Amino acid sequence: MSKRDYYEVLGIPRSADDNAIKSAYRKLARQYHPDVNKAGDAEERFKEVNEAYEVLSNAEKRQMYDRYGHAAAQSGFGQGAPGAGFGGFGGFGDIFEEFFGGFGGARGAARGPARGTDLRYDLDITFREAVFGTEKEIEVPRLETCPQCQGSGAEPGTQPVRCPQCHGTGEVRRAQQTILGQFVSVTTCPRCNGEREIVTSPCTTCRGQKRVRVTRKLSVSIPAGVDDGMRIRLAGEGEPGERGGPPGSLYVVLSVKAHRLFQRHENDILLELPVNIVQATLGAEVDVPTLDGNTKLTIPAGTQHGTTFRLRGKGVPALRSNRRGDQLVTVRVVVPDRINDKQRKLLQELGESLGLESLGKNNRSLFEKLLDAVGDAFG
Repeated sequence: MSKRDYYEVLGIPRSADDNAIKSAYRKLARQYHPDVNKAGDAEERFKEVNEAYEVLSNAEKRQMYDRYGHAAAQSGFGQGAPGAGFGGFGGFGDIFEEFFGGFGGARGAARGPARGTDLRYDLDITFREAVFGTEKEIEVPRLETCPQCQGSGAEPGTQPVRCPQCHGTGEVRRAQQTILGQFVSVTTCPRCNGEREIVTSPCTTCRGQKRVRVTRKLSVSIPAGVDDGMRIRLAGEGEPGERGGPPGSLYVVLSVKAHRLFQRHENDILLELPVNIVQATLGAEVDVPTLDGNTKLTIPAGTQHGTTFRLRGKGVPALRSNRRGDQLVTVRVVVPDRINDKQRKLLQELGESLGLESLGKNNRSLFEKLLDAVGDAFG
């Protein structure tokens, strides 16, 4: 597939000046950045926009592109006849790039805008906060543009000067004579590191680094229904971009503390409810704890160990929805490990009147455990 015209990619006329090129690039870079745009072709469009900006923002490259089009990019932007590049010669381009360090600034181009670094913050919240949501204030250490020099790196009252080694291009070119003719390799200027300028009087606050480390207080809104390990993205709250690039994002990673009573399964809350054998046998009305407060639950007569009851709407809210899950209450019949003489006599009489053979398999097992407990307690 042939490449699109770089002016078409940026949506600008061929007469556009540097400010128009930069403005179009920033708009499109924000629009197609993979962190913002989840479309399937966003990453390719983002690369296409960056490639077009790299050429059109450089006066020499733009001039050669205007004369020869994409053939100029293959030929090294003026380092030979149009179309004399090595893109179509079965890998020759890779061989020469390895020997000579790249052509036309593919590796050594002066650096353009760069997106800031993303940051991560680990935040502990309680089980209840995860269920119902909350607002948290956090303190985040990050690099920010130096307030004294406004990011220039130079002491106020002074200005960066054009790099004398690369003459403000950000690139160093080196010609080499080979059996195939003269080739020019382009590398990033080692003195200004591709910045095109150098600082002769560094800022006393940031020491010429252009940024300082500060701690910012931020408010984080945690929606109801979040779960352990989820991330909340705060766009633009990462570190600032370089050379006019957009800032990174802050990712708040949630760690939900365990609850002493409840467990969670998706949007349902699980609870084990201990009852004694009389409540399970005869039935009872008991108080059941929920995150909304205690609620009454009727235990029917003859309830078996492991029976589960469902309390509708007492679970976790679904994210971005008003619907709540349920609370599942599982009955755990507790066999006493110590009883007095009167209780022992009554249980023995109950056992004789019921007879083990009349019990179902599960009940027989439970009753045998009860008799074992009685035997252990009283020998």
